[in-house]
Amino acid sequence: MDYYNYIKALHLIFVITWFAGLFYIPRLFIYHIEASEKPEPENSILTTQLKLMTKRLWYIITWPSAVLATLFAVWLLILVPGWLQMPWMHVKLAFVVLLFAYHFKCHHIFKQMQHDKITWTSNQMRLWNEVATLILFAVVFLVILKDALNWIYGVIGIFLLAAMLMLGIKIYKRLRSKNPNL
Repeated sequence: MDYYNYIKALHLIFVITWFAGLFYIPRLFIYHIEASEKPEPENSILTTQLKLMTKRLWYIITWPSAVLATLFAVWLLILVPGWLQMPWMHVKLAFVVLLFAYHFKCHHIFKQMQHDKITWTSNQMRLWNEVATLILFAVVFLVILKDALNWIYGVIGIFLLAAMLMLGIKIYKRLRSKNPNL
């Protein structure tokens, strides 16, 4: 297993780039939603550019990273099948399923926005943007601590983090209403 660490490194690299895409795509959705509310020609110019940016991010970075992260994860599980017997891995894989659900929902939103169908407000999208952060925190703590019994404390921590993120979003919204240039 001389190549184990190379496979692990590649898995981590593609997990990081996948999350980068998942963090940035909702931000582009927010800009798209806000651009749709602007008068012409600003609306058309911004919307056209944002569609191109989201398309490139989604198909050149995010989707390939998701596929490659998954392939290297499967390879790691083939190399170390004993992990599948560990409770922390079961919990981690449940979060990975949630991550894929988030990814597919982002894909659905992406497709809608490519057709100028906007069903979210910018504030709703700001909250949606934090879901990937919560999943990332859960997975990292599970992998580092390798303890499924204490994951309950982690879930409590995730809810506290979510509350802090929502509070931060509300504060940012208030600041933005006072100064639209933020």
